Amino acid sequence: MLIVMATSTPLPNSRTEPDGSVLRVLSYNIRSMRDDTAALARVIGACAPDLVLVQEAPRFFRWRKKLARLAAASGLVVLTGGATAAGPAILCSLRATVERTEDVLLPLTPGQHRRGFATAVVRFGGARLGVLSCHLSLQKDERYEQGGMLLDRLAGLGVDHAVAGGDLNERPGGRTFGRLADGLQDCHAVTPWGGEHTFTPLTPFQRIDAIFATKGVEVLGCGVPLDLPGVTETDLRAATDHLPVLAALKVPIG
Repeated sequence: MLIVMATSTPLPNSRTEPDGSVLRVLSYNIRSMRDDTAALARVIGACAPDLVLVQEAPRFFRWRKKLARLAAASGLVVLTGGATAAGPAILCSLRATVERTEDVLLPLTPGQHRRGFATAVVRFGGARLGVLSCHLSLQKDERYEQGGMLLDRLAGLGVDHAVAGGDLNERPGGRTFGRLADGLQDCHAVTPWGGEHTFTPLTPFQRIDAIFATKGVEVLGCGVPLDLPGVTETDLRAATDHLPVLAALKVPIG
C-alpha cells in the first residue's frame, strides 16, 4: 500500500508565472520502459512537468523511437540523453528554449555498469537554468566519486542557477547524498510536499530518488505526487519500479 504524506496545498505550475520563472521538474526512473508504458505516460502527463529528468531510458534496439514515443504521449519532446548518456535523459515541454546539450559518459569501473549524465542549458521565458539527470552507481565508493563529478559538471555549465536529479541509489544520510546536499538544496528536505519514499511502488520504504537545486532557486514544494489530480495508485504501481519525484521551483529571472 502506498503511504501518503501529502499536503493539501496545490503545487504551483508554470501557468502561475507568465515570465517562466516557476517550473515543474519531474525525476523518474522508468526501468527502460519495460512495464506499462501507457500508465507511465499518464503519470508523466498528469504531473504537467516543464522538465523530466529520466533514468534508465531505453538504451538498445530503437531506443530513440521508444523515448520519442514516450515524450509525445506525455505532451513533451526529447531534449537529450538516452543511450548516449548510458541511461539518463531529459525531456522538456515546448516552452523550453534550448541553448545547448551535452551527454557525458563517466569513467567505467571494471565489473560495474557504465554511468553518465544528461545535461542541458535551457530558458523558460526570462528564467535560465542548467539541468542534469543522473543515475549513480550501486557501489558506494564509485557513487561518492560520481557525486563529486556531478557537482563539478553543474559548476562547469556556466549558469547562475541549476537543477539536478535522479536515482542516487542511496538514502539521505549516506556519504554521497550528504555531499550533494552540502553543495545544493535537497528540494524535498527544504519544502516537503506529497510523499517521501520512492522505492518500491508496492511498499515504499526508502528515499533514493531526489531533486537538488542551487542555492538561489526557491523551492515551492517537492515530493512524490501521490495525491495530484490524474495520478492514480494503479498507474504508479504499473508504470515502473520507482515512484517519481516532482518539484515546483521558482528560478530567478536573468
